[in-house]
Amino acid sequence: MADVEDATAPGLENVTQGSFNDSQAAVNGTGKVPSTPEGMALAYGSLVMMALVPIVCGAFRSVKHQQQQKAAGEKVDTMTSRDAAMFPIIASGALFSLYIIFTVFSKDYINLLLSSYFFILGVLALSHVFGPIISGLVPASVPFETYHLHLMRGDKEKKDYIINYGFTSYDLVCLVVCSILGVWYLLKKHWIANNLLGLAFAVNGVELLHLNNIQTGALLLVGLFIYDIFWVFGTNVMVTVAKSFEAPIKLVFPQDLLEKGLEADNFAMLGLGDIVIPGIFIALLLRFDHSLKRGSNTYFNVTFAAYFAGLLLTIFVMHVFKHAQPALLYLVPACLSAPVLLSLVKGDFKALLQYEDHPSDEEGEEKEAEDKKTGKKDK
Repeated sequence: MADVEDATAPGLENVTQGSFNDSQAAVNGTGKVPSTPEGMALAYGSLVMMALVPIVCGAFRSVKHQQQQKAAGEKVDTMTSRDAAMFPIIASGALFSLYIIFTVFSKDYINLLLSSYFFILGVLALSHVFGPIISGLVPASVPFETYHLHLMRGDKEKKDYIINYGFTSYDLVCLVVCSILGVWYLLKKHWIANNLLGLAFAVNGVELLHLNNIQTGALLLVGLFIYDIFWVFGTNVMVTVAKSFEAPIKLVFPQDLLEKGLEADNFAMLGLGDIVIPGIFIALLLRFDHSLKRGSNTYFNVTFAAYFAGLLLTIFVMHVFKHAQPALLYLVPACLSAPVLLSLVKGDFKALLQYEDHPSDEEGEEKEAEDKKTGKKDK
């Protein structure tokens, strides 16, 4: 049965392993029984659904997040073209460093450190995503109190806030509930706890990681497209690290759930990189739809459908060739070609290229400084 494994921590991505694993498992003494067609269909159908939900939720939350920041007059952090160009290089360095670390040191100690790190991040991610839901379920008997945490540097005349954070008693209840889920994952590594943390990471990533324009998004996707192909087909580094890395950076679903129930242990996996990287590009297109003010989400819907088709194609190719596949090999062309072709048909190609989420003040200042320098030279 096909396993889709990925690690995106900053630099582990999309490793998929073919269906020969199951047949080998029955022979090599691992005790894993080959999956039934029903179990395979359930596992991969569930993974596909779990991949689609964070993109939809994160994309619409990103629109709300953008509106809130603009209303508050806050500067929005976006990924620049330079960031996008450097990302595959930094990711490659991180990936190879992890490969060396796992080769030299004990996997148990390294994974203990990584699990503790992701436990903290996971609790915060869960609180951000599920906070409104959990707060709505808090009994009325729990008093609603407001708190403010200040950490200030300087005197009264010159204040510099290092921490300026407001929260409520309901937020504390939410933090406790999410911490319990985090401890459950930390102690048991149960696949349901893993998925809750993974989904929270994915939703937060799509919501908060903003691409400023289509060119930056295309540069990021193409760079990771090349990165993915090289590390999967060119070396064994990606596969080795993905198998050694124990953290909630992938969604899993048991293929033997029908036979073993919640204690199932033969998992199909889908890495968060296959969700978040295309997801932030699809979220950008939703914000572009809103900027057109046509009352429809055409670009989002079409690109989302293309992503879905690319995901199905990835699974299909794994079964046909029974070989590790870089998922972005199929997802990137699908996500890039869909909006471009649609814009050519609808006559929006120029508007698509010119759209910017947040016109960069920094770029404007650099251009102004360059113009002044050029003016001086002319004089």
